[in-house]
Amino acid sequence: MTHTPLLTVENIDTFYNDSHILFGVSLAVYAGECVSLMGRNGAGKTTTFRSIIGLTPPRTGGITFHGQAIGGLSSHNIARRGIGFVPEERAIFPSLSVWENLDVARKSAADGQTRWTFERVYEVFPRLAERKNQPGGTLSGGEQQMLTIARTLMGSPDMLLLDEPSEGLAPLMVDIIGELVARLKREGVTILMAEQNLAFSLALSDRVYMIDDGRVQFGGTAAELESRPDVIQRYLGV
Repeated sequence: MTHTPLLTVENIDTFYNDSHILFGVSLAVYAGECVSLMGRNGAGKTTTFRSIIGLTPPRTGGITFHGQAIGGLSSHNIARRGIGFVPEERAIFPSLSVWENLDVARKSAADGQTRWTFERVYEVFPRLAERKNQPGGTLSGGEQQMLTIARTLMGSPDMLLLDEPSEGLAPLMVDIIGELVARLKREGVTILMAEQNLAFSLALSDRVYMIDDGRVQFGGTAAELESRPDVIQRYLGV
């Protein structure tokens, strides 16, 4: 692990109009890591992601990616710099086929490299290969989650933000998505994941941040969190 994080969020405060949502949130993600941002619904996880990708820019504090400040840039520019966002609502195009959903997102990385081809996506997501001619709207929830992740990868990002990847999925599909995330990590994809599912996060994450009421309340390795039932009980209620 290098000493310079790929992504640094430093002391950001974010508002929705006059409502103060994030209070001095700081976190860091190093290249090749999977890091979880954990907390209950409404704790500030999605707002942190929206701050990072420019949908709800923070009013104070700084965000750097690849050592360059990205706070204040448009979401489009931030995506072009290599941050891929996988939203919780799985906003696929229901009338387009799996192949067409992937094709519309296909682009090279900022350095001109194409890191994800159809062949590579279909190798990692064989279920999508089997359904490449099916309309996206006919897929199961878990398959739509796979398609959303795969479509984001077609943009050749350096880093993925996964917003609640296990939310609303059947237990078997949660396991399958977990295996996919583990494989992406082995393939060198850097991942920041917003998640409530403790077992899912602990199995996949190198490090974990716990957020509550818009403030980071804990930061440490997955093993350190596992050894702190008091923190888990207080902020997740499990």
